[in-house]
Amino acid sequence: MKNKILLVEDDLFLGKLLKKKLEISGFDVSFLKDGEDALSLAKKEDFGAVVLDLMMPKKDGFKVLEELRADEKTKDLPIIVVSALNSEEDKERVNKLGANKYFVKSDSQLAEIIDYLKKI
Repeated sequence: MKNKILLVEDDLFLGKLLKKKLEISGFDVSFLKDGEDALSLAKKEDFGAVVLDLMMPKKDGFKVLEELRADEKTKDLPIIVVSALNSEEDKERVNKLGANKYFVKSDSQLAEIIDYLKKI
């Protein structure tokens, strides 16, 4: 389902805000707060994309990204990272792990993320 988004964000305020904005934009959003639950759900359901934070409890976004890319069912799933991490090393690591796009929270508007999701 192309407009079904898995949103993985441990910041409850930001997660609820992004979920609401995505729903207003026509997306069906499943919102989870940790990487373990996200991996489980991503392998069970069909999503059009994943919006993934990096710093999370239980399993961080780097590991989630790595495991999604290693799984046959989710290896081609578009994954958009939205993180507070802004170092070149983090960006390079995320790219090597196979993320489609990297947004830095402090440098990005919600509208940019939504526009990108609409394009894919």
